[in-house]
Amino acid sequence: MPSPPDFTDDFRSGLITLLRWRRDVRRFEPTALPEGTLERLLELASIAPSVGLSQPWRFVVVESLKRRTAVRDCFERCNAEALTRFSGERAALYARLKLAGLDEAPCQFAVFADHTTRQGHGLGRMTMAATIDYSAVMAVHTLWVAARAEGIGMGWVSILDATEMAEILDTPPEWTLIGYFCLGYASEEHDMPTLERECWEHRRPPVVIRR
Repeated sequence: MPSPPDFTDDFRSGLITLLRWRRDVRRFEPTALPEGTLERLLELASIAPSVGLSQPWRFVVVESLKRRTAVRDCFERCNAEALTRFSGERAALYARLKLAGLDEAPCQFAVFADHTTRQGHGLGRMTMAATIDYSAVMAVHTLWVAARAEGIGMGWVSILDATEMAEILDTPPEWTLIGYFCLGYASEEHDMPTLERECWEHRRPPVVIRR
């Protein structure tokens, strides 16, 4: 049996720094990532935990200009509709926020969860089917942190219509959209999340209930 690695105080301190500096990036440099970078990050994402070892994540890398344009159009429509749900100062603030990096990010991909996968034989999800989606989210987070450790930024675009996205990307009906992601080198760095800097919301301590 192999011995576990020795995670030193320095390692733990570095990990905390990495987690604190992970950002939802919206402003990217147009510089392409080195060849093979995305593939390597997707491999790292696939060591994320998953219910029953089902590995239900499905990555759709979007390279077609036509499809990217369709995704951007979908975002613009959904974003305009979202704006109508706010009023006054909150609406003005929402309109000022940059919520996607679709025009600049050199790499774009979608993550789906395959609810029909036979891998894992259904273990752990018979009473909580949503664990398939949760597993795909774990892969997203693993990729996000791995990318940040290499100085690569990632942004999650969630203001999209899932049905329209499935049509744009021509995916099976059994796949559930988890999110659309932009990947590349950030054009600016901050130690505080954008939404906090823009006073949209502030990070709060965890809600803990003891029974």
